Amino acid sequence: MSVGQEQDTRLNSLQEENRRLRRAVEELSILNDLARAIGASLDPGEIMGTIIRRSLRAVNAEQGVITLVDKRSTDPSKTLVRAMVSSSQHEQFHLNQALLGWMHLNKKPLLIADPRTDDRFRGVRWDESINTLLCVPLIVKAELSGVLTVYNKKNDTSFSDDDLRLLAIIAAQSAQIMENARLNENERLFLKMQEELGLAARIQNDLLPNTVPEVPGYELAGKNIPAQEVGGDHFDFIPIDEDRIAICLGDVSGKGLPASLLMSNLQATIRSLTLAIPSAKECVERSNKLLFQSTGPEKFVTLFYCILNSRDHTVTFCNAGHEFPLLVSADGSIRRLEEGGLAVGMLEEFPFTEQTVQMQPDDILVICSDGVTEAMNPSQEQYGDQRLGVLLQGHRTDSTKSLMDHVITDIRTHAGTAPQMDDITLVVVKRLA
Repeated sequence: MSVGQEQDTRLNSLQEENRRLRRAVEELSILNDLARAIGASLDPGEIMGTIIRRSLRAVNAEQGVITLVDKRSTDPSKTLVRAMVSSSQHEQFHLNQALLGWMHLNKKPLLIADPRTDDRFRGVRWDESINTLLCVPLIVKAELSGVLTVYNKKNDTSFSDDDLRLLAIIAAQSAQIMENARLNENERLFLKMQEELGLAARIQNDLLPNTVPEVPGYELAGKNIPAQEVGGDHFDFIPIDEDRIAICLGDVSGKGLPASLLMSNLQATIRSLTLAIPSAKECVERSNKLLFQSTGPEKFVTLFYCILNSRDHTVTFCNAGHEFPLLVSADGSIRRLEEGGLAVGMLEEFPFTEQTVQMQPDDILVICSDGVTEAMNPSQEQYGDQRLGVLLQGHRTDSTKSLMDHVITDIRTHAGTAPQMDDITLVVVKRLA
């Protein structure tokens, strides 16, 4: 080799080394700037947008997409979030399922120089505007949390291995930061939901009777204990005139916020109808029709509605699929009020019936939701009607509030460490001697 050739070889080597050094310095600068930019934010959307914009500049691409996948879903290709940034006028591209599936299986960077001729994706239909792309995984704790994809190198050139390596480093640097931001956002939304649930619980509690009305010759009590922060049970006392008061207890199918919203709607309906139509049968029939017309077929409400007349000591009731109330006499005998019909909201038209019973001195009417009799202990044994009846007989001389408290205490004793699975609601009416 001549001296001139040796000098040329050495010069080329130095130029290549300088090129690599400049590239390394540029990459370090890009990564440092990116770390500062995304480290200062907790907004997942802002972080993803920053990552895509910096990635486009880093590899000189036209368009970038970050797709986060739902790791909790049984479908590994289910998209949780998608963010997109474009520096071109092309239609926005979406990560196709074939590419996402490949990334789930391989979890490694991918360069596609020509999508339509790539044997790994034979038969996949690509957008005509996509000429080349880079796709890198976002890995958190060895699991795929998302995919960063950039499309079309500017100036009609192809992406290089250096571009793929840099994009992979960006993805590795960004994955945990994005995951932390996503978890922080989830926590923020959870706390907001908890606040809203707390407000809903206070509103629902305010809709319950805050005082027990005074009825001459009678003593009344009622209590609701939701299984969750808000519940689907409700009771109400609605004065009609100086002699009559409507008493109702309802239980919506399901639990939680949807059930509480439906119950609030039914409560408003019954209150307005009670004052306009002081008839147990007609009130339930009208309520049934209105509820059927405003809810889906999967929603219904069991409802016991009665009108207590303190002048003639009668209770006229209509039972719409609810637990049969118990009428405890002064001598301890128990009668179940078994007259009833379908739950409210199941059929638009149903011929509900009503029945009237006489309240004798010291008689006690106990109305409850199925959360009372179906309360479970750790052995999956229900509290049951028999145990409830024995307790009512043993405490029939107590005040209504004391009797109600004894029932709730006994339910909790029976349940032990088992969680409360359903709302517990009780109404007790006693005719004083």
